[in-house]
Amino acid sequence: MNKEEIKNLLPHREPMLLVDEAEFENGVSHGKIHIRGDEWFLQGHFPGHPVVPGVMLCEMLAQSACVCLKDMMKPGVLTYFAGLDKVRFKNPVHPGDTLETECEITKSRHPFYFAKGEGRVNGQLCVSAEFSFVIKEPEEQKEYDR
Repeated sequence: MNKEEIKNLLPHREPMLLVDEAEFENGVSHGKIHIRGDEWFLQGHFPGHPVVPGVMLCEMLAQSACVCLKDMMKPGVLTYFAGLDKVRFKNPVHPGDTLETECEITKSRHPFYFAKGEGRVNGQLCVSAEFSFVIKEPEEQKEYDR
């Protein structure tokens, strides 16, 4: 999937749509995020030595994981983080890097989904995490947002 096809799947839009390419095969999503250097989250993090913030790496993993649920992702559906566990940052991600993600759903109990993922640059592990999220249909969102 290219970025336009991903927009048909995820509700995120720029500047929060963070996955540039994605594919799904054998129960695993593979995503690519090209760090250009002009992203808003690099401004001030850190002057003269830009590093992708850890929280943004976690969001990149989560967006990549949603590709695993492409059959459930329809217009108006939103995904919310429910938890992050065992998050580890091993190596920094810098402008010019391409973060390659690999994520899979480990358990589901609709509307809750549990996943694990890793992000690598040139084969080197940068981030790993277990996380959970909830999928809410449009009619359920107001109740959840209270």
